[in-house]
Amino acid sequence: MRIKNLVIIFFGFYSITSCSQISNNLKDKFEDYFLIGATINQEDYKIIDQDKKAIDIIIKDFNAVTPENSMKWMHIHPEYEKFTFSNADKIVAFAEENDMYLLGHTLVWHNQVPDYVNNIKDKNKFNLHLKNHIFQVVTRYKDKVDMWDVVNEALNDDGTLRQTIFLEMLGENYIEKAFQYANDYDPNVALAYNDYNLYKPEKRKGAIRIINSLKEKGIRIDAVGIQAHWDLHFPSIKQIEETIIDLAATGVDVMITELDITVIPNPYELAGIAREEFKKFEGDKKWDPYQSGIPKNVQNKLTKRYRDIFELFMKHHDKISRVTFWGINDKYTWRNENPIKGRSDYPLLFDRDYNEKPAYNELINLDK
Repeated sequence: MRIKNLVIIFFGFYSITSCSQISNNLKDKFEDYFLIGATINQEDYKIIDQDKKAIDIIIKDFNAVTPENSMKWMHIHPEYEKFTFSNADKIVAFAEENDMYLLGHTLVWHNQVPDYVNNIKDKNKFNLHLKNHIFQVVTRYKDKVDMWDVVNEALNDDGTLRQTIFLEMLGENYIEKAFQYANDYDPNVALAYNDYNLYKPEKRKGAIRIINSLKEKGIRIDAVGIQAHWDLHFPSIKQIEETIIDLAATGVDVMITELDITVIPNPYELAGIAREEFKKFEGDKKWDPYQSGIPKNVQNKLTKRYRDIFELFMKHHDKISRVTFWGINDKYTWRNENPIKGRSDYPLLFDRDYNEKPAYNELINLDK
């Protein structure tokens, strides 16, 4: 399985002199710990075609890449018998040209599926369509994608399986089917389950049940992804550490798959407010307080938060194979539009002008 191909060779004098060198990019800084990745949103911004500054950042600082949207069902398989591979192909070619680890995201997810999928009412037909979808996508990128997020966000926060069209049509074993199909079509690619809020004990137990169930049935799973859409204070370092340790105990690799740190208020905190109602908050400064830029004191909090998190990741580098930021810079972060459109968030290591933020320099200067 192509999870992590890092070979470190030490020769007396070289090992002494190289240790004294200061890294000037993230991938070199953490080369002895884990891969460092970023996402490319080719669907919305045509980054590979139109933004050389963003591409230069990726090439300089990252050794892993994830398509943010281009491999999701609605984009790659928009109609029953139609596949659109063009944007995904560009990201795959970019990864190959720059010798980057490539994560395929994602084969099975209840969100961002075309309407026609939800309208398939025959269970056998639905299963055959799922199988063909995985066949077409996985075989196209066989020996190019290093790992697949096979199933994404299958759990509720209480650890039960989320009610989705996949669960409705195929029952609980839809997860087994997806992993088995992916393995059948590329036995050498690494296979992962990916989810958010795994710091919550019950949800984490649900993920562990999925991993153990697959392994008990002889179905391969190689890794679990911890989505890290966190904020300046939550979850705590203790909660994150417990999550890493518990998931690693299953025997699979742990990955930090979607890292960003929001610095603005989160309307999910409002009890009883449905997602559809968030539109009424658009333009409200209470929910978009830093329209003209991030204040220095908030920038300092962001810097400390990233330092604390990466010190933890380095402590557990024997368990973590990859850390991927969800985006390149603040200009392209999904948090500007989600869950309230038109806001200004500052969750990444590069600002809207492509400059390195203090948090970036803090990570570069961390003690190894």
